[in-house]
Amino acid sequence: MEFNQLGLIDPILLAVAEQGYTTPTPIQQQAIPILLQKKDLLGCAQTGTGKTAAFAIPILQLLYTEKTHSTGIKVLILTPTRELAIQINESFEAYGKYTKISHTVIFGGVSQVPQVSTLKRGVDVLIATPGRLLDLINQGYISLRQIQIFVLDEADRMLDMGFIHDVKRVITKIPAKRQTLFFSATMPPEIQKLADVLLNKPSKVEVTPVSSTVDAIEQRLYYVGKTDKNKLLLHLLKDETIKTALVFTRTKHGADKVVKVLHTYGITAAAIHGNKSQNARQNALSSFKNGSIRVLVATDIAARGIDIDDLSHVINFELPEVPETYVHRIGRTGRAGNTGIALSFCDIDEKLELRDIQKVIGKVIPVEGNNPFPLAADAKPSPPEPKQQQRQNFKRGGTNQNGPKRNSNKRSW
Repeated sequence: MEFNQLGLIDPILLAVAEQGYTTPTPIQQQAIPILLQKKDLLGCAQTGTGKTAAFAIPILQLLYTEKTHSTGIKVLILTPTRELAIQINESFEAYGKYTKISHTVIFGGVSQVPQVSTLKRGVDVLIATPGRLLDLINQGYISLRQIQIFVLDEADRMLDMGFIHDVKRVITKIPAKRQTLFFSATMPPEIQKLADVLLNKPSKVEVTPVSSTVDAIEQRLYYVGKTDKNKLLLHLLKDETIKTALVFTRTKHGADKVVKVLHTYGITAAAIHGNKSQNARQNALSSFKNGSIRVLVATDIAARGIDIDDLSHVINFELPEVPETYVHRIGRTGRAGNTGIALSFCDIDEKLELRDIQKVIGKVIPVEGNNPFPLAADAKPSPPEPKQQQRQNFKRGGTNQNGPKRNSNKRSW
């Protein structure tokens, strides 16, 4: 099947062709016809499946073919991170190039003045993060009374980041009669409950289950001592075939440390995480996309939404505590029909995480034999934390600085 078989109008087909798209991904093939019929949709899709185009393209067509004289915001797309919001806005710009549908993006961490100025001129599509949206609603700059289509994107990440109550507040401000699109990479019970409340007789589209990984991605494992991880990373980056690499760490501090080491050895790199200003994060992402820097070091929450078609390598400097996160990480490469390589470092303290990851993906990750810094045969796990430190970590909700540990975020609502 090709895009011209999906019943799309010429202005959108032309824009899509200019983006180099000819064959829709499975979620696009399934979702676009459903959404053009104005039905609610429950989409279970992980990163790299073409999800944004799956909802942006039919939304643009519906607005274009059913032009109304109302001046209010007609479409609200709610997303958890600034980076993802910006990229969705860029997608609407690309696919809606010939439709004259107006759109804008709002998020926190920057001045609201230019955002408010754009809103005052009127927009059809608003892409927003929850905090800034509620703030501008409370200030009287935004009304959601004219919303015809509501998109909740990355619902599971909303839960992880503690935004679920803000989402509920937003829902109370939009019309009950609307078309709703609900997307989540995973469907924990809390998210399923929310979907049940929001959706009206939805069609369900489920592609690339979280337990599977993209076949195009070559996975390799390096057993390495914790103190040798920097040396191994530097060794791997001597390989000039690694054009670009997205490196994942568990913590913000860890990301900054890796960047500092890379800079010391003359490798262009930048970190992207929650402690960075919005401008710093966008500059780092832009520099990575245009090739000005070779390595982007990121934490999981900051990296959600990074969409780079020609990313050659993902490197797990530290394994994630939540095994499903591994799937999301390596899904950053191997996109748009390209191949990709995912390299993972595992020290003696991460073997439990590795076991859980391999259980989720249903395969054993091949161990790389050509490893100049192998884990010592007599390596022993780190001693347990003192009870006082364990209590402090428990109060903070876990030792991961970038999100809750597994099962630490359960709430009743």
